[in-house]
Amino acid sequence: MTKRKKQASFWQRVRFKYKLSFVNENTLEEVFFIKLSKLRVFLLASILVILLMTITAIFIVNTPIRNYLPGYLDAEIRREMIENALKTDSLERALKQQSGYINNITAIIRGDVIPDTVPRVDSIAHSSDLNLKASDFTEDFIRNYEEEQRFNLAEITSGQTLPENLIFYRPVNGIVSDRFNVHERHFGIDIATSPKESILATMKGVVIFAGFDANAGYVIQLQHANGFVSIYKHNAVLLKEQNDEVLAGEAIAMAGNTGNYSTGSHLHFELWYKGYPIDPEEFIIF
Repeated sequence: MTKRKKQASFWQRVRFKYKLSFVNENTLEEVFFIKLSKLRVFLLASILVILLMTITAIFIVNTPIRNYLPGYLDAEIRREMIENALKTDSLERALKQQSGYINNITAIIRGDVIPDTVPRVDSIAHSSDLNLKASDFTEDFIRNYEEEQRFNLAEITSGQTLPENLIFYRPVNGIVSDRFNVHERHFGIDIATSPKESILATMKGVVIFAGFDANAGYVIQLQHANGFVSIYKHNAVLLKEQNDEVLAGEAIAMAGNTGNYSTGSHLHFELWYKGYPIDPEEFIIF
């Protein structure tokens, strides 16, 4: 009973209204008055404090004053530094790839590619003597073929001869399903093979392109010595990037069925010499 009386007495005191009067000093006339209780004063003061804190926080966040807060500037600068570093790295990488691609293409067009004088062919097979002399039958065959094809601008231009004593590595194990035919604009051969079969570099070289094409799927191109370029299309996965150096017989991709022009797991392999397509089956036994 006593506890209830004390609680009632407390709320009565808190809610008891006081009259605050403003009196004219000369006439002692009451000009204005306000009735306030302790509870109302507390509530008004709390609302005013919360409002001031909210306005101050909004003002600080939306003005440069926030940079003077301890720790705030460091976090923002760190985030901007990371973003700028990522952008710079991406731009440098793209510029390096583009520059390397242009330099490689320029070297191929001008014929300034340095011949490969390293005796070692690849990491698997090697020869102790690469200066092999062609047989009389081979020389006669090459001479007759050049005579027949000297006016065929779709393959090798007149006056151009292919370097001798070349060793090419078979790019993949499989069966040739479609052969080289320049008249049908099929500038390579199709080799049917198992999915995810390793695609190997036919000679030592440098990757001048590695990317995706809507029709050819994942494509990788290698620049070799003596003006040769090999192209591998419809891959499932590319294992090398642009400007990577590869050895003959080194895995550069995995066979697949990518691209609109692919109808099954196979490799479309092209071999080019100084800008003109040549038949890979004349140099490689599949």
